[in-house]
Amino acid sequence: MNYLKAAIVSALLLTLVSCHKKAENAATKKQHKEVVTIKYAKGFDIVNFKNYRKLIVKAPYKDAKETFEYILTSSKSKNTNTLKVPVNAIVVTSTTHIPMLEVLGVENKLVGFPHTSYISSKKTRNLIAKGRVKELGHEERINTELLLDLQPDVVVGFSLGSNNKMFATIQKMGIPVILNGDWLEETPLGRAEWIKFFGVLFNKEKEADSIFNVIEATYLAAKKIALKDTLKPSVISGGLYKDVWNLPAGESFEATFLKDANTKYLWENSKGKGSLSLSIESVFDKGKNADIWISPSFYSSKEQLKKANSIYTKFKAFQENNLYSFVNKRGETGGLIYFELAPTRPDLVLKDLIKIAHPNLLKNYELTFFEKLN
Repeated sequence: MNYLKAAIVSALLLTLVSCHKKAENAATKKQHKEVVTIKYAKGFDIVNFKNYRKLIVKAPYKDAKETFEYILTSSKSKNTNTLKVPVNAIVVTSTTHIPMLEVLGVENKLVGFPHTSYISSKKTRNLIAKGRVKELGHEERINTELLLDLQPDVVVGFSLGSNNKMFATIQKMGIPVILNGDWLEETPLGRAEWIKFFGVLFNKEKEADSIFNVIEATYLAAKKIALKDTLKPSVISGGLYKDVWNLPAGESFEATFLKDANTKYLWENSKGKGSLSLSIESVFDKGKNADIWISPSFYSSKEQLKKANSIYTKFKAFQENNLYSFVNKRGETGGLIYFELAPTRPDLVLKDLIKIAHPNLLKNYELTFFEKLN
C-alpha cells in the first residue's frame, strides 16, 4: 500500500514538473516572439524573435501558392535566405521602391537599378548623375556581371510568376533576392504599408511605423473631409486600347480611391480586383453623362483623344472639360511621377481626387499627380 502511494506521489510530481516546464517554455516562446502589426497589407508579415527577425512574403506574385521566409540577423551567412541587417548596399527593381527608400532616408544605400531613366525623383536622379546608382539594364535581364561587381547585400525584386530564371541566377551568385509584392495589394493603404518591409531591412522599423501612421492618418482625415459635400459626382475612367475599353473593376484599389473621394464611380458594383475589358458601346451607354473622366488612357490632351476616336467627343465630361490625367506629370527623363510616388503616398492621390470632385473642399491644396486635360 505504501509502495502504491509512493508511486502515485511520484507520478504526480513528474506531471507537475512536466507541466511547469511546458508552461515555462511557452512563456519563453511568447516572450521571445512578437508578430509586428500589419493593418492593411496582406502580402507580408514580420515576426521578431530574441536574436533575429523573420520577414515572410506571402504573396510574391499573382496567384502564388507558396510563401518565402527570410531570416534577418546581425551576422553574415552564406545562406541566401538569411540576410545581415541593416542592409548597407541594395538594388531595387521597381520605381515604387524608390520613394520608400527616400522617406526612410536610405536612398544613399541604393547602388543599382534597371532602367534608371524611369526614376523621376530629383533626389535619386542626383545620385544617378553622380554615378552612385549604376544602370543595370532591363528589369527582366539584369546585367549580372555588373551586379556581381557591385556586390549588393540584397536585390529586392518583383516577379510575375514562380519561374524567374534571372533571380535564380542572382541567388546562385551568392546574392540574396527578396521578392516584393506591393503591387498586388488591393487597397491604397495596403500598398503604402510596404514601407515596413523596407524598414525592417534597414533596422528602421520605428521610423517606418511612424511614417506610415502619418500617411494613414492623413488619408483617413481626407476621406472624412470628402463626406462634407452632399453632392456625389459621377465618374468614368480609362479608355480604348485596340477596340477594348479598360477600366478599374469595382473591388480594385483605384475604385477604392474613387469611393473614398465621395464620388459615384459608375462601375463601383462590378466584381473583380483588377480591370474590366468592355466594349465602347457599353461604356458610352453607361458613362456618356458622367460628370468627370479620370485617366482617359495615356492621352495627354483633348486633341489627342479627338483624333484617336470621335466618340470620345460625345461624352459629357469631354464637352464640359472635366478630364483629368496623371500622364503629363513626369520626371526629367520621362518617368511618370504617379507610378513612382502614388503607392507610397495614397493620401496625396486621395486629396487630388477630392480636389477634382469637390472643388470647394481642400481650397488651399494644389494637385500633386493629376491635371486637367486641355
